[in-house]
Amino acid sequence: MSKPVEIEEAKFNELVLQAETPVLVDFWAPWCGPCRMVTPVVEQLAEEYDGKVSFVEVNVDNNPRIASRYGIMSIPTLMLFKEGQPVDTIIGFRPKDELKKSLEAAL
Repeated sequence: MSKPVEIEEAKFNELVLQAETPVLVDFWAPWCGPCRMVTPVVEQLAEEYDGKVSFVEVNVDNNPRIASRYGIMSIPTLMLFKEGQPVDTIIGFRPKDELKKSLEAAL
């Protein structure tokens, strides 16, 4: 079973920017209600796309420099990276089908 991995700033370059596969980064915080709504959808996608797309979570409270670097102004924000560059950004809760379209476009 594949689940998103929570990462800290020290691992961001290695696990996101240097990744060989696309990476979906879930910018979230524990106090954010909509973030908790997105989590099960992201977990389902992590299972469906296991081996094709990596999934990581970044707690914006613990990693404000990463959030600032990518202009994260509201959460949840899902940012899709490919070859070290952000290629899509989804702000707020979105249906699973909409997220899948973004993932498919990156593959």
